[in-house]
Amino acid sequence: MFNLLSLIFNPIRCDAPEPWQIGFQDGATPTYEGITELHNSIFFYLVVVFVGVTWVIASVIINFSHDRNPIAYKYMNHGTVIELVWTITPAFVLIAIAFPSFKLLYLMDEVISPSMTVKAVGHQWYWSYEYSDFVNEDGESIEFDSYMIPDSDLEDGQLRLLDVDNRVVVPVDTHIRFVVTGADVIHDFAVPALGLKVDCTPGRLNQTSVFIQREGVFYGQCSELCGVYHGFMPIAVEAVSLENYLSWLDSQS
Repeated sequence: MFNLLSLIFNPIRCDAPEPWQIGFQDGATPTYEGITELHNSIFFYLVVVFVGVTWVIASVIINFSHDRNPIAYKYMNHGTVIELVWTITPAFVLIAIAFPSFKLLYLMDEVISPSMTVKAVGHQWYWSYEYSDFVNEDGESIEFDSYMIPDSDLEDGQLRLLDVDNRVVVPVDTHIRFVVTGADVIHDFAVPALGLKVDCTPGRLNQTSVFIQREGVFYGQCSELCGVYHGFMPIAVEAVSLENYLSWLDSQS
């Protein structure tokens, strides 16, 4: 009974990819919830279209086979009504998919009054981060590099190819702006559980925002082929309470 109550009030989250995983990770942002909802809506239309097309093909094969219809009359070669139906119906389906898709796309591009900014720079093959809103005792912004932990240095509980030596620590329930760029080639800053995926293009600053609703460690990877070690520059975002975040800032300064 105690274990059941513990799972109800402290559920086990899927914030990192698992072997043979089919479903999505557990989301932690409104953006991710919108992506999941759009996926489910489109999947519904896909199922309806699949069932409809399968039924039509099966009906044609069964009812208009050579045994049942040895002679094909000219009046069975075409039909204006059916042609209108299979032309107009897909158009309505595309419209039903397009409206929520464009709505979500514009909401994801909107950066709403961020409370803090984190700059992420992709290198071959590691990430560097800068907290431009905070300065240390020397009057410099808080900066650090983030490298993947090698297999030989992994400790119990750390994830292979995903854990890093310096995580991006951010507070929950805070509007955070990520400004990203690339130092050498095009990289891609992607954290699935947060609904983040933005290109890091050299010579260009791209931005996106995130509002994390719960504490946890969220893993991502570079999603743009950037060289031989492309698969070895993971991203780890640790969302903590505001009190713990302020303590972390003190330790960095």
